Amino acid sequence: MSISERGAALLHEIIDSPEVLMTPQLRKIARREARELKASPGEDVLALCNILIEHGGSGKVRREEHGPAYESRLVAFEIVSMHRGALAMLDWRELERLGRTLDGWASVDQFARKLSGPAWQRGQISDARIRKWATSSDFWWRRAGLVSTIALNERHLGSGDAARTLTICEFFLDDRSDLHVKALSWALRELALRDPDAVIEYIVDREERLAPRILREVRNKLETGHKDAKPSEAMVRRMRERRVSR
Repeated sequence: MSISERGAALLHEIIDSPEVLMTPQLRKIARREARELKASPGEDVLALCNILIEHGGSGKVRREEHGPAYESRLVAFEIVSMHRGALAMLDWRELERLGRTLDGWASVDQFARKLSGPAWQRGQISDARIRKWATSSDFWWRRAGLVSTIALNERHLGSGDAARTLTICEFFLDDRSDLHVKALSWALRELALRDPDAVIEYIVDREERLAPRILREVRNKLETGHKDAKPSEAMVRRMRERRVSR
């Protein structure tokens, strides 16, 4: 089966399914394809995934919050993330090609966590490229730049990198877009697992600029391990003492 034929068959399976395919089902399809493509060149895998991305939008809108191409993009990103040869080819040009149809938080987060963040962590794309995304005029590329920091601090990927994470966070301090506020909280909470002192210092120094939701969730995470838990009196006291001492 040629790459174009495989792509057409996959699109038919995903887009024209009589049932709504949920994320676990889509990942199962991606794992199957990744196994079958294991010995294929990275170029062929990227070509297949670009077919899914380019033509996936022609199907019915299955999920109002995600849009018509969500299913095929998820499968494409998952396949790339599981193929060693394709991963090795992810420079900024390939990533921007794969991300050319990003249009919602679900596709952005899948892209940034599975592809761009790990590629950045491995040194395949530069800090300057992530900064360019984080300061883009395109809303979704901005979020992609911020969510890419997650890979720097996830235990199964990076060793923790406060400097690069916080450099990107700086671009979002005054951003009150709901999805960017949530992403900034997420980035700081992930870093808090690796370098809590850096996060505490950061939020203390910028308390007046950070959105209340970020302050609340990050403090909760630092003290209790959960973003929605109420900080203990000890946590409140430590934060107050740090503010006074500075």
